[in-house]
Amino acid sequence: MTNEERVVSSREVSYEERLRDEFGSLRPALVAHCYRMTGSYQDAEDAVQETYLKAVRGVDAFEGRSSLKTWLYRIATNTCLTELNHRSRRVLPSGLGAPSGDPSTPAFADDSVAWLEPLPDAVLGDPGEVVVRRESVRLALVAALQHLPARQRAAFLLREVLSWSAAEIADVLGLSVPAVKSLLQRARARLDELDLDDRPPPGPADERALLDRYIAAFQAEDTAALRAVIQDDFSLEAVPHPVWFRGVAVCLPFLERAFAAPGGAARLLPTRANGQPAAGSYRLGDDGVRRADGLWVLTVTGGRFSRAVKFHGPGLVTAAGLPGRL
Repeated sequence: MTNEERVVSSREVSYEERLRDEFGSLRPALVAHCYRMTGSYQDAEDAVQETYLKAVRGVDAFEGRSSLKTWLYRIATNTCLTELNHRSRRVLPSGLGAPSGDPSTPAFADDSVAWLEPLPDAVLGDPGEVVVRRESVRLALVAALQHLPARQRAAFLLREVLSWSAAEIADVLGLSVPAVKSLLQRARARLDELDLDDRPPPGPADERALLDRYIAAFQAEDTAALRAVIQDDFSLEAVPHPVWFRGVAVCLPFLERAFAAPGGAARLLPTRANGQPAAGSYRLGDDGVRRADGLWVLTVTGGRFSRAVKFHGPGLVTAAGLPGRL
């Protein structure tokens, strides 16, 4: 091996070691970034794994012209953009049409829809970092981001969440700086049209206290106690069911019907997802064992819950740090 080859080899080993360290510390943030891009926890995990593999394969081309962190975000963003070229935007039931006014409306599953998924806080790493990231992964924001074309979404997130300059974004997206500024202007205008609630949420302690009241009322099948912790325009959604409900006059009778089902109300365990209060749901099986069946994500507005979305899937419950069975 020549001296030049030894220098190159030494440099590559050094970059590989730094890459492993940087990726390890950055992984939760990359998952959050890819989740904001794709609207899917599973797609985000896949994109981050692909990001690492691409980085390992391309480490010999990394010449230190940017930080490893910037380079990894660049790869992750373009990996997500490639993925988004092959599918439609992800939605919640409320994004498909008006709510049903009849609590007895049959709820059927529709797996042909690309559904939005939740992001358990447990995958976001250090609790201190979760606090920093919780606003940028809130369910309403991630759902709104799905209305943006993929490159608008990428430009908006790189600018507003990661604080990149227009020039840095242009380099990642292969665009001119004026083109990036145009993307940002259109993205902000579209999000303004969606009229997101930008009021700061209560602190985690207040949210947990409210969640405990909700769970206690749910377990007791106490409709009056549930009414005390939800807003008048409270909405219920359950992915993958396109039918959804809004207003206590519809939602409470629907929950009462659920209480009367075989096995009674599901058991709920508290957790967090999308920077919001959440609960793992456990249904009673024919063998008498309660198994995880989905994750509820709840939104607090004005001191009470304004929305509850249930996402089917036991894997979401365990990803949130809860057991698979009770």
